[in-house]
Amino acid sequence: MRILSGIQPSGALHLGNYFGMMKPALELQEQGEAYYFIANYHSMTSLVDPAQRRQNTLGVALDFLACGLDPQRTVFFRQSDVPEVTELTWLLSTVTPMGLLERCHSYKDKLAKGLSPNHGLFAYPVLMAADILIYDSNVVPVGRDQKQHVEVTRDIAIKFNELYGETFVIPEPQIREDVAVVPGTDGQKMSKSYGNTIELFGEEKATRRKIMSIVMDSRRPQEPKPDADQNLAIQLLRLVAPPDTARDYEARLRAGGLGYGDLKKALFEHYWAHFATARQRRSELATHLDHVEHVLRDGAARARAVARVVLARAKVAAGLE
Repeated sequence: MRILSGIQPSGALHLGNYFGMMKPALELQEQGEAYYFIANYHSMTSLVDPAQRRQNTLGVALDFLACGLDPQRTVFFRQSDVPEVTELTWLLSTVTPMGLLERCHSYKDKLAKGLSPNHGLFAYPVLMAADILIYDSNVVPVGRDQKQHVEVTRDIAIKFNELYGETFVIPEPQIREDVAVVPGTDGQKMSKSYGNTIELFGEEKATRRKIMSIVMDSRRPQEPKPDADQNLAIQLLRLVAPPDTARDYEARLRAGGLGYGDLKKALFEHYWAHFATARQRRSELATHLDHVEHVLRDGAARARAVARVVLARAKVAAGLE
């Protein structure tokens, strides 16, 4: 089983990225042949600062390695280090119906958020299809809100296969029903676009300040809170504290007598402790950037070995070779 997943370097990774994508991906590297890439081509639809893109790309690499990605077991690379993917994107674009792209939720959502429409934003699903198909990927783990991306890939691959003969493996989405939807500091889904994130490896004082600034209701500490399970700090605490600890704080909040300030202090301490080992590992990796670069280049070489074969197969099928 070959597993494919990617993440954009559009900003500092946060708790939502970790519990929604990174942690499940790290668990899956034990179950099959995993190909994980840093989607720096995709980031061009929303980020235009080249220095920031380089910095973010390095940050994603450090974060994944610090959190336990095993480069011996997992093929880990920068998307742009596999140029075959953009060549395959053109082949796929010639069989992709306009209506298929016009129906994509992600394009409409991004326009609604204020991004200016351009061809890259519109054709984003075709590049994503190339990302998946060029490695003969069998399984693409996604949350339910991203299922459409894999369905579009399947439609494009089937269309190509119908026109030119059996060329591509048809991938299957692996829907994670239990994927964590991590709330941000404002109660919405944690997202860089909302400015409500808690960074995975943020600076201590800044992170403490951000957690302590989470807005709560006006109820006094001694008042019972029967809706304690819906409390934002409790929801976050469940992710980073032992289950018994999170249940204890929830019970104390429900009964009354626990102040919100003390709850948020506990949240920070458990968050800080939860990532202590990874934070130390990241600090060490940051002093050995040549090693990080070697990991990415080695991963790209392994990825290209597969990509060249698949691209050549597609070109022969289409009469280009």
